[in-house]
Amino acid sequence: MQILISQETIQQIQNRIDITEIVGSFVKLKKRGANYLGLCPFHNEKSPSFTVSPAKEIYKCFGCGKSGNTIGFLMDLEKYSYVESLRWLANKYNVEIEETEVSPELRLQQQSADSLYAINNFAQKHFTDALFDSEGRDIALSYLKERGFREEIIKKFQLGYDPASGDSFAKAAIKGQYNPELLQKSGLVVNRDETLRDNYRGRIIFPVHNQSGKISGFGARLIKNNDKAPKYINTPENEIYVKSRILYGSYFARMAIDKADECLLVEGYTDVVSLHQAGIENVVASGGTSLTPDQLRLVKKYTNNLTIIYDGDGAGVKAAVRGMDLALEEGLNVKLVLIPDNEDPDSYVNKLGPAAFVDFVRENKKDFVIFQLGISLAEAGNDSAKKSLIVNRIAETISKITKAEHFTKRQDYIKQVAEMLKIEEAGLNDLVNKFIREKVQKDEGRQFSKEELHVSDEDEAQNKNSPDLLFNKDEMQERAIVRSLLEFGLKEWEKNITVADYILKEFENDLENMIENSSLVSVINIYRKLYQEGNEPTAKDFLYHSDKELSLLVIDIMDSQSEISPNWANRYEGKIYTREDLFKEEVVSTLSYFKLRKIKRMIDENHREMEKAGTDEEQFLYLKTHLALKKEEQAITEQTGTVIFK
Repeated sequence: MQILISQETIQQIQNRIDITEIVGSFVKLKKRGANYLGLCPFHNEKSPSFTVSPAKEIYKCFGCGKSGNTIGFLMDLEKYSYVESLRWLANKYNVEIEETEVSPELRLQQQSADSLYAINNFAQKHFTDALFDSEGRDIALSYLKERGFREEIIKKFQLGYDPASGDSFAKAAIKGQYNPELLQKSGLVVNRDETLRDNYRGRIIFPVHNQSGKISGFGARLIKNNDKAPKYINTPENEIYVKSRILYGSYFARMAIDKADECLLVEGYTDVVSLHQAGIENVVASGGTSLTPDQLRLVKKYTNNLTIIYDGDGAGVKAAVRGMDLALEEGLNVKLVLIPDNEDPDSYVNKLGPAAFVDFVRENKKDFVIFQLGISLAEAGNDSAKKSLIVNRIAETISKITKAEHFTKRQDYIKQVAEMLKIEEAGLNDLVNKFIREKVQKDEGRQFSKEELHVSDEDEAQNKNSPDLLFNKDEMQERAIVRSLLEFGLKEWEKNITVADYILKEFENDLENMIENSSLVSVINIYRKLYQEGNEPTAKDFLYHSDKELSLLVIDIMDSQSEISPNWANRYEGKIYTREDLFKEEVVSTLSYFKLRKIKRMIDENHREMEKAGTDEEQFLYLKTHLALKKEEQAITEQTGTVIFK
């Protein structure tokens, strides 16, 4: 059973949302007429093209095309899920979240997770305070400053210290009445001889934040070298800490990664903190382990470009290579930068300085696939058996690039690799396709022919002209009808009849055949259901819909640059009529043009069929249909002309 936020809670959140307040906390906005204007947070620009409409409760950038509502803004900028965005807004507006459809097991799990977050929050404050007291200042803070860390960066990452006494945190937590079992589950304490002891004693503490900024766990580093103890200890896995889903520093790096359109990946916590201090903020750490699918998807939420910066020793190279096939499957563009021997990103950025380090990274990026092949060829030498294995291995790696949009990338690799291996490009292409077919057969459990994996030129041409890819005129008319319904549906058409009554009656029979876009059909059906249940639906019911694609569709429909400039009132005398004033004319003309396009298409289809007719009787029937359609077309044309020009 899934944890869901109740509809009542969602409604409360929606009712309190102020889009200018939320967006304004991330973007500096300036009032411009009825709207607000600012620099777009989604791309670099010097002249503001990012507009927020309080009336429509949407934002739109006319530079990069990004648009959405408040929840969509948080999802796009902060990379929150729909539920995470609702929780963020609930916290902002002090709305108590009510959950529905929760099994007892899941409720206990959620309560345990909440308690672990509370414990971690308490622990972070305790460790940070300890870092700045007498013992911490003399031992831990001085060590960090010797490493070159300034106090502002230490406070930003909320670094701390667990005193060597052995039980200072355990005593404080018990005094704070935290549950002993959950304290052990968090990894912060251990039970020794029926006594709770600190697990991280004598170590620098690195809090690990999740994507919402909550502390899900800790990394603890020894200050003094000790061959008997591990250099780092990490939180054991529990409800809120799953190592395979975490990249250290991602909470602090997310906006910088999005803006730079590149994620730098390093091994250690101190590498991340050092680079942030140097002003290089689009950086996260893997902890030196091979990347997992969840970590790669986390990177992909912000960018398709991953640059790995690892030590140049053998271990660093091996750590970089592990998991890279997964990165290619995710469609990431993977580059590798190796730091000189006996250096790491922490020491090297301090040695070179920020600007020179950035230049070094830019100038030393190597394509991962080509780098891996170069290393393998050097190791193989003149051994033909080893070279044969390399051909198979590199072909299997390239075969991981299967997404249609990356076809050109795969072909580029095949061309480069064939040149390096001195083999026929066509042969390598066949080998890559063989691995792709084998994977498809394994995944789908059935056999595919080689031809099934290729798209013909004719099919490709048809796809390029598909209505799903091109915004055709028929769909423009369909969208205009939906916009009229959303904007004017509750207005009075005639006595006791609303615009919604008038429009919905036109589509009460055979809606799916009249409107071709299935998503627009969904909008009309949802509107009809809400309206018939006695509600008063507006665009807002769709702006915050849980189906993001549906929400974005309505936002796109409602968005328009055709606002009347406030300067017109200064230039022209008399009333300036708005769309609100002329809503009846707009509804009639929208429906009329929609019908005209449908009739025109029916006339064309009837004409084609008439040319194929083999008998006079068939010709007569098609001619009769033609005349009836032309008569209907004439009637609508006259009505439309009256509406437009009266």
